[in-house]
Amino acid sequence: MQDWPPIESAEEFRRLRLSNSKEEYARSAWAAAPDAVWTEVIDRWPELRVWVAHNRSIPAHVIDRLAADPDPDVRTRIAEKTALPPAVLERLLDDPAPGVRQAAADAWSRHEQNERRRA
Repeated sequence: MQDWPPIESAEEFRRLRLSNSKEEYARSAWAAAPDAVWTEVIDRWPELRVWVAHNRSIPAHVIDRLAADPDPDVRTRIAEKTALPPAVLERLLDDPAPGVRQAAADAWSRHEQNERRRA
């Protein structure tokens, strides 16, 4: 995995995500950012919430916020993450949207398989 430089501003995240460059797009999916950046992107550009959820470096409190997002596509993307806090996963298993519940059930199944391998 590449060591991506952190994203320094909401504008930078937006530019990276909307870029036609594969490297910039990948950086928007992998690079970490300060909490204020994620908050600003979510508040300023609601259409980018699903792409914040797609980022592999968002902190737990952003995951928690997006798991309660009104858009089921955002909640689905959160449910598809490989490492979710158990409370978030349990909440998504009871989501009103079938696609979110299915993604959460798939994540639960992966979690259970990983636990059996460790045992």
